[in-house]
Amino acid sequence: MTDATCYAVDVPRNGKVVRDRLRQAALELFIEHGFDQTTAERIAARAGVTERTYFRHFADKREVLFGAEAELRDELTRALAAVPAHLEPLPALRAAFHEVVPLVERNRPVTELGARVIAATPALQERQLAKWAALVALLTDALTARGVDAYAAQLCAQVGVNVCAIAIKRWMDDPSAGLDAELERAFHELYEASTALKVPG
Repeated sequence: MTDATCYAVDVPRNGKVVRDRLRQAALELFIEHGFDQTTAERIAARAGVTERTYFRHFADKREVLFGAEAELRDELTRALAAVPAHLEPLPALRAAFHEVVPLVERNRPVTELGARVIAATPALQERQLAKWAALVALLTDALTARGVDAYAAQLCAQVGVNVCAIAIKRWMDDPSAGLDAELERAFHELYEASTALKVPG
């Protein structure tokens, strides 16, 4: 497929369709030519839209890889807010993560390609770490709003995000068990490690 190849001559009215088309075109070009060598202009041409249309949907070419995380943050925030108030922070996060599993599963094809691009591009690895840190901050605020002490909220948010990341990595490496099962496995391991921890005094 050449850079001049377009998916269609007309531009869909549905914004999500345009974003998905741009994201797919960008991933193809990143894999073919590398992230640094790919321009927004080439992405737009591959997707069959103008460069101006590209920048209406993405602030820069990095956001093609990370833009979908806004939906994840929104869904996770709503899921955590819906968790019963009596649940402790980590069980509450565990329940919220399970609620967003369908969204993560739908995005798997894009995530797999994106992971290859990020692994080959140090600047994108830094951006990914910043996105994870932003998610921790978001969940910290959400837990604090539930009445959790600020420091405890930060600790639980960081641990919860790390557990979720491990579950997703295992599922990406081998999807046979399913992401729900990998989440349960990772949280079970955390609970076992916590039980085994002996606090002095």
